[in-house]
Amino acid sequence: MDMDFNVKKLVRDAGTAISRVVQLTEEKLGTSEKTELDAHFENLAERSDTTKLWTEKILRDTEAVLTPNPGNRVEDFLFEKIEKKRPNRLTNLEYLGLDMIEAGNEFGPGTAYGSALVKVGQCEQRLGQTEREFISSAGQCFIQPLRKFLDGEMKTILKERSLLESKRLDLDACKNRLRKARSMHSQQNAEKDLRVAQSEFDRQAEITKLLLEGISSSHASHLRCLHEFVEAQVRYYDQCHHIMQELQRDLSSLSLKTPGVTPFQATTSHTENHPETPKSGYQRARVLYDYDAKDATELSLMADEVITICEISVDETDYFMGERGSQKGKVPKAFLEIINP
Repeated sequence: MDMDFNVKKLVRDAGTAISRVVQLTEEKLGTSEKTELDAHFENLAERSDTTKLWTEKILRDTEAVLTPNPGNRVEDFLFEKIEKKRPNRLTNLEYLGLDMIEAGNEFGPGTAYGSALVKVGQCEQRLGQTEREFISSAGQCFIQPLRKFLDGEMKTILKERSLLESKRLDLDACKNRLRKARSMHSQQNAEKDLRVAQSEFDRQAEITKLLLEGISSSHASHLRCLHEFVEAQVRYYDQCHHIMQELQRDLSSLSLKTPGVTPFQATTSHTENHPETPKSGYQRARVLYDYDAKDATELSLMADEVITICEISVDETDYFMGERGSQKGKVPKAFLEIINP
């Protein structure tokens, strides 16, 4: 019995599909009537199509700017679909910074080139972290709302427009049957079907029109998102500029110690040929192990670099006060080896 029902349904659906194809073909040839929607509705529909097209393009372009690697974009998309957290990747700047620091430690942080590599590497890492924060911020304030619009409101609009087209075809099919009706009975049935089809079409047209009119509020929402995206970019570039200015000052301060000498030469003259004599009460110490500062009062250390230290107080037995160029902070004594003059 179920099989008979499924076969009948299949035949019925196939018949409907064929009659629709015939109807659409006749409309294109101009041999069949087609109900047209009013100019206002057509304008709304056109604006909806344009909004969809350009929102998709802007979304793709923004994603390409924030995540240039297409493989990473595909991976992020897949992780999103399976509702798993996307991998926390390092940026290219962070990879560059890591390799610069490692190279600087290999060449020797006490050498001119090694110390410069370490300093620039640390700066590249900061730039990379800032870039990662910007990518996250831009994703939340701009990409996510646009994607939500396309996956939500726009899909609903397309669904309702498709349903409206189906109702329009039903309506025109009823008009065609009424026109071809020969007997009084078939004419009455055709008129009844036409009234129902007209009512359903009008109702669907009104629903679709309301949804299309909502595109205006979507534009207003996307405008706010655009402002937020620009603000995120302003903060990002401002932070990058600040980081680079700090690096420029740090490198320039090395050259100021020996006028007329480049920062690299200045470092060489102090550390290799003529070690700088520490100020009174200060000593030079070599770092034994890497150390990450716990807070702003401490100084991060890298194995094998040479810094200047002094006692903090007679009561402080675990820490020295350390200096590296313009940087200053507490450093643990256990991580240092004092260099005898």
